[in-house]
Parts: sequence; C-alpha cells; structure tokens
Amino acid sequence: MRILFAGTNSIGEAVLRMLAAEHDLVGLLTQPDRPAGRRRELTAPAMKTLVRTLAPATPIFQPENLRDPALLASLEALHPDVMVTFSYGKIVPPALLALPRITCLNVHASLLPRHRGASPIQASILAGDQESGITIMYMAEGLDTGDLLLSQKLLLDLRETTGTLTERLSAMAPETLREALLQLEQGVAPRFPQNQDFVTHSHRITRADAALDWSRPAIELDRLIRAMNPKPGAHGTIIFPSEKKVTLKVFSAQVMPVQITSCLPGALINLEIKQPLLMCGEGALLLEEVQPEGGSRMSFEAFLRGHY
Repeated sequence: MRILFAGTNSIGEAVLRMLAAEHDLVGLLTQPDRPAGRRRELTAPAMKTLVRTLAPATPIFQPENLRDPALLASLEALHPDVMVTFSYGKIVPPALLALPRITCLNVHASLLPRHRGASPIQASILAGDQESGITIMYMAEGLDTGDLLLSQKLLLDLRETTGTLTERLSAMAPETLREALLQLEQGVAPRFPQNQDFVTHSHRITRADAALDWSRPAIELDRLIRAMNPKPGAHGTIIFPSEKKVTLKVFSAQVMPVQITSCLPGALINLEIKQPLLMCGEGALLLEEVQPEGGSRMSFEAFLRGHY
C-alpha cells in the first residue's frame, strides 16, 4: 500500500524500516529540526536521518502548522492509502485525518485505553504495571481516543527501565503494524471502541517529574528511577553522616526492606560496610549506578571512593 508515515523519535525506526521495505513509502511527516545538546546545534529528527538512508527520494515534510493549505495539498498529491503515525508529537487535524484513501492508524506504546498521552512507557513503569504492549488504533480528533484495531502484549521484567522497555516495544511494533495493515488490505480489520472505564492519561515528562522525594516508599522511588532511565535521570540530594549533602542522578537501585525509623529520609547509613543504604520514608535503597553533577555515570561504589 501507499503509506504516509508521521514520526519523529527513534522508537519508530523499526516501523519505518518495515514500511520502506514492504510498502510504497510515499512521504515522511516529521517535526522541524530543533536545537539539541549542550551546544544547542540544529539537529534533524531521527526519522528524517533514517529515511534519507533508507529511501533518499522520499519527500520529507517538517511543518510547524499542520493546517497549512499548501501542506495539505502537497500531502494529498501523494495519494496515500494509509497514514501511519508513531511518536510524531503533534495532534493531527481533521483535514489531514480525512486525506488517506483508507484510514489513518496510530501505533501507541501501551495497551490502550491505559496510558493515553505523551509518556506511556514511563507511565507503565511508574504505575507498577505487569504488562504493556503495542496498540494499533484508528486515529480520531482526540488524544489517543480512536477505536482499536489490534494490540499485542508483553510482560514487564522486574528491573524494566524506560530504555529497555522502549527497545522491546520498538522491536514488537513492526510485526503488530504489519498484521494490522494486512487486515486492512484484506478488508477484515476489526474496530472496537475504547472502554472509557479503563482510561488513564500520561503527560509529557519534565525534569520536575524526575525529582526524588526520599520521604516516599523505596518501592515507589525505585519505579521512578527506572522510569527516568535513561532520560532525564531521576535526581535527588543525599546526606552523608557528616551532614555533607551531594546531589546525584540515580539510574539504578535495589529496594531493601529494612525498618529503621531513627534516620532521616535521604540519609546514608552503613558506610563502613559494603552495602551502604539510603533511607526512604519506608524501606531503603541500595544505590547501584549514579551520576554526580558535572560528572559521568558510575557505580555508587566508585562515587563513594571519591567522596567518603
């Protein structure tokens, strides 16, 4: 089929490769180049870079305004059968939804209607979900409100991070989408409305979301650490017995079900032995991988050697 793909982030790379290999990729719709990194250099979206390698002749569109009549005319001239979106980052207006001959499909990295919105992968880990997956839905005007076509589940590992889950869902997405497109082509694709009783929402992650409040239970902080790994990195200030305070990003930790009430949350104890613990509101954390301000990621043991 003739496919117009809309995507920006690298999670969609495997899907774009599949579409370029198995269908007629007639165009790429992606975000404009943005400043990135410490030097704020203008950087192309991951999908733009990839499509230039896979299919250099594919037209690339990077509009700020999806309602621009000139853009809509250019996309209509491509005569797409289906538009597929995956981590595009913009709300698609009605005029664009009506453009493809068959339909518009969205690939979403959760089991809808759970975790609609911008950060479904982080939301799954934060909530302590035991499963996640890929959902293929028919696009509608609302945010992830469309009818469902197909979903595929996977079980979360006990130590799942946003990084590992993103990789697993990215690998799962092409096969799920392939099946959905085949069903559309054969005219047998189902359509199920989302159950409103099970709707939850996720918002775009900011640095404030990654702040570690040590007064919370260790099990919740562990989820936060894993949800913010690799970006933006959960961050908090730890207190040494000398009352010295150091701010760290924490990328890995283990929950230790200790019951000590005489120490302030955020305080380090047992520094004289091999397993120093960071006290929390309930239980403690054994820190494994950290990053001090202005430094590189390292083991907590290596960090202690330089600071204690």
